[in-house]
Amino acid sequence: MKEKLKKHIEKVIPLTDDEYLFVVSHFSFKNYKKNDILIQQGEKVKYCYFVVSGLLKLVYGDKNGKQHIVSFAMEDWWESDFSAYFTQTKAKMSLQCIEDTNVFCITLEDYQKLSIDLPKMQSFFLKKSNSGHIASQYRILSFLTSNAKERYEQLLKQYPSLFQRVPKTLLASYLGVSREPLSRLSS
Repeated sequence: MKEKLKKHIEKVIPLTDDEYLFVVSHFSFKNYKKNDILIQQGEKVKYCYFVVSGLLKLVYGDKNGKQHIVSFAMEDWWESDFSAYFTQTKAKMSLQCIEDTNVFCITLEDYQKLSIDLPKMQSFFLKKSNSGHIASQYRILSFLTSNAKERYEQLLKQYPSLFQRVPKTLLASYLGVSREPLSRLSS
């Protein structure tokens, strides 16, 4: 499992074996079962997660009890309620396992310490953060400029494996449609 994190980091920055041992010492490894909740809306966010295996969903529950899928996170992705994580405030979203999931977790304290003690990790985290920000902007633009069918086709093109791993009701929520229109889009 540790090799997956090393390979992921080394796609962005090189690490010596000693540097990697230092990096991984700042993380903890956890196993979760399907439906386990890693972050509960309204509670403090302790970790940012790197997904080694499995699949997560980041969900916003509105005041009417409706669940909105903000994102999915599969292997090689990072996920958290980043606003709450970085500001150390209560989560506005929940993070839940769609499948049995293995993750590396890092606290904000360890994230900051690692960035200071090994400056090239700050570059790594910045690149990952920028990539996430860009993806979020594309998602917003997609909602502003594309119809449901176009969003469906783009998601299918970008992440075809999601369609085998995620129930249609969750895909529909992510795309901003009900399950019935999603069935029409996929036929």
